[in-house]
Amino acid sequence: MSALMLRSSVRCLVTVFDTFSASSRKVIAQAAAVSHQCYFRKTMHYQTEQRGHQNSPDYRLYFKTSDGKYISPFHDIPLIAETEPVRVLYNMVVEVPRWSNAKMEIAIKEPLNPIKQDEKKGKLRYVANIFPHKGYIWNYGALPQTWEDPGQKDKETNCCGDNDPIDVCDIGTQVCSTGQVIQVKVLGILAMIDEGEMDWKVIAINAEDPDAKNLNNIEDVRKNRPGHLEATVEWFRKYKVPDGKPENKFGFNGEFKDKDFAVEIIKSTHEHWRALVQKQKNTGGIDCKNTLCCDSPWRCTTDEAREVVQSVRTLLVLVSHYW
Repeated sequence: MSALMLRSSVRCLVTVFDTFSASSRKVIAQAAAVSHQCYFRKTMHYQTEQRGHQNSPDYRLYFKTSDGKYISPFHDIPLIAETEPVRVLYNMVVEVPRWSNAKMEIAIKEPLNPIKQDEKKGKLRYVANIFPHKGYIWNYGALPQTWEDPGQKDKETNCCGDNDPIDVCDIGTQVCSTGQVIQVKVLGILAMIDEGEMDWKVIAINAEDPDAKNLNNIEDVRKNRPGHLEATVEWFRKYKVPDGKPENKFGFNGEFKDKDFAVEIIKSTHEHWRALVQKQKNTGGIDCKNTLCCDSPWRCTTDEAREVVQSVRTLLVLVSHYW
């Protein structure tokens, strides 16, 4: 048992699963394949719980710890996943799987910050396919416990933050799932300016990816993944054009900054988040309810967090009956 505890959670799950008989594994697989309005899925140390239906305005994906306690993916999942002598791994909350089009995001203004599909003018948002690509060209998500402060002006670009957790693009080969929490190596960063707001894009790779050992900085990406960085800039430049908006602009002439620069930006956004959750900053409508931030006045109990999710279930039932 102690040997299992020393392994990563993914290896633990695989090892435990292999101890079941073939028939038991079949039952478990069949149960996992069944689609329910409310279901659970293991994602590293976390579970996700769905409310509502995908591709609908009522869809919400809540997060829980491995022992079933509700948490906020924005505030309660730690930024740093693992520190080793030669590298630091960060937790990444996957919002949008590669090759998909639905614009999923952490709902920063809702209690416990579930993932939902973004809406504009009452319609669900989907990104257009930017030729020759299908949907997002990486697993796209956010680093928890970070915040791009709209009251903080970047000295290089003279733009303020976009009021969201910092975005991250996982360039690994695995196609992840919405709500999956993966550990990533940071490689560099792109300074995108979205309608006058600073919108940093961290470039990273899943630590479990076969290429992770060969990619340690942005120049390694340029060398080992020719064309990938150029495609990333072009995708971000043009992805809003089909919606009638102008092309996005970039700081530093659209050049990627290196890993050390990226780490400093991440540290800065983490400090801004810390000030936010400690009520040292104006929240601007952001919901800071959390269950694990000891020094936060918005910390709530496990029972209070459960009540938040149960109230959503009740609301969905009422809406369903109304329809």
